[in-house]
Amino acid sequence: MTANAFINVLLAYLLGSFSGSLMLGALRKVDIRLAGSGNAGGTNAFRTQGFRFALGVVLIDVAKGVLAAAFIPRLHFFGPDIAANHSTLVVLCGFAAIVGHCFPLWHGFRGGKGAAAAVGVLCVVQPWALAPMLLTWLLALTLTGWVGLATMLAGISLVPVFLWLEAGPAQLAFAIAVALFLLFTHRSNLRKMRLGSEYRFERAMLRNWFR
Repeated sequence: MTANAFINVLLAYLLGSFSGSLMLGALRKVDIRLAGSGNAGGTNAFRTQGFRFALGVVLIDVAKGVLAAAFIPRLHFFGPDIAANHSTLVVLCGFAAIVGHCFPLWHGFRGGKGAAAAVGVLCVVQPWALAPMLLTWLLALTLTGWVGLATMLAGISLVPVFLWLEAGPAQLAFAIAVALFLLFTHRSNLRKMRLGSEYRFERAMLRNWFR
């Protein structure tokens, strides 16, 4: 990795470290990590602070993913970086922002679980993957009511979708890395599902739509 690329990836991580929920929470003088599931992501923001707050959180977190993948790789600090592969740098910066979202330097390394930031990065890396990813998420959510499970399955769906889209090696590696990372960040959800204590979003389930 060249010096330029290293700085780009570091900046993407630092950008990802700005947590939408914690920044908006500071305006309300509330830390959502002390409520609900204790997570700083959009789902816990919705459960503890309501729809408007959660929408703001998601918009911020998606936007930083977009910025990290679309603009930071274009920054040059030591002149043109002809040694760097731009497509590879895009996915490296994007993934660094997702890691920053989950382990934010500015917030004691306690952030969200990466989904919203990953969506923002996908808007740049492979926007055609967003529709099947969203459909997978909605199908899993309406059938099970488990947001965490829906997110994990949506992440896993990226791998076959990227293969179907004939993505390049760097993009396919990114899809696999995101899928594995989302499984890792949602490991507590898996444990709670096994124990029967995972929160279920009953209102979203298909069986409850017509009651």
